[in-house]
Amino acid sequence: MNVVSYRPSPEELSYTFGGRQAVGTVKPGTILELYTEDCFGGRVRSVEDLPSQVCEFPYLNPVTGPFHVEGAQPGDTLALHFVSIEPARDWAVSATFPHFGALTGTHTTAMLTPPLDEVVWRYDIDVAAGVARYHARNSDFTVELPLDPMHGTVGVAPGASEARMTITPDAHGGNMDTPELRAGVTVYLGVNVEGGLFAVGDGHARQGHGEVCGTAVESAMNTVVAVELIKGVTTPWPRLEDDTSLMSTGSARPLEDAYRISQHDLVTWASEITGLETLDAYQLVSQIGEAPVGNVCDSNYTMVAKIPKAYLGGRGGVYESAHERLRDLGRQYLAQR
Repeated sequence: MNVVSYRPSPEELSYTFGGRQAVGTVKPGTILELYTEDCFGGRVRSVEDLPSQVCEFPYLNPVTGPFHVEGAQPGDTLALHFVSIEPARDWAVSATFPHFGALTGTHTTAMLTPPLDEVVWRYDIDVAAGVARYHARNSDFTVELPLDPMHGTVGVAPGASEARMTITPDAHGGNMDTPELRAGVTVYLGVNVEGGLFAVGDGHARQGHGEVCGTAVESAMNTVVAVELIKGVTTPWPRLEDDTSLMSTGSARPLEDAYRISQHDLVTWASEITGLETLDAYQLVSQIGEAPVGNVCDSNYTMVAKIPKAYLGGRGGVYESAHERLRDLGRQYLAQR
């Protein structure tokens, strides 16, 4: 088993997809042990640390990487299986901001109402107990929330020599902020440049659908990823697979267009898998589908379209059964750790 560990220094963190040299090269079949910083780069450590004072724009939402995958060429697909995602610290933070989030005026939704206050919440993270402890800022109310670690940001370099800020989700991946991207899930990303150049970051100890206030329970993570390359298979938008479901993503503004992209991709994917004519697949997805919200606060919004694999007539093995192979590889790794 080929296991590679990488912990970036602050200077090695990346803030774009594209426009950056690889920090390392990995072969398909590699297990990567990664450390990722939170969206504030670890600078917000207490409720007194306002992001506007301790962080510097645009150095927000850092990712670990990018990694060059041997043999990856445009037109291929990277399969990244999240073996484990574990909070790296016993605390995490969240915040509200002026002009950012779903329930405030922004630079694109201009309002004369006063902007929201900038406020920080600090959560206690208890991995052993499996909880994140919320503490209200203006009362003694507290409650334990189940940990559900996930990564808000994963992606590859865009095509056409583009460099995109990590906060922007699009067809290359990016800051999709879907809670569906947890341990046990395989994400499929279309390769746009030689090597793919994938990166991972923005760990969340948990997050509600939509990331409504603009931030989740932001946490540094120790994450293990199994990497595989699917040659000659294209992927138009990031797709996810777990043991029971297939998921397509779409990122755009307005939100209904993100919804349409994700549903369109899932309908056409289901048609390919089952051999159904497009309208037959459309009808099937319409009756068995779910639509979890990713984010409704970033420069693009993200929607997820999700269906159970059980209703696809036993036709499995998408992407050459990469999910099953990587899942089993991950289990072997965990058994040996």
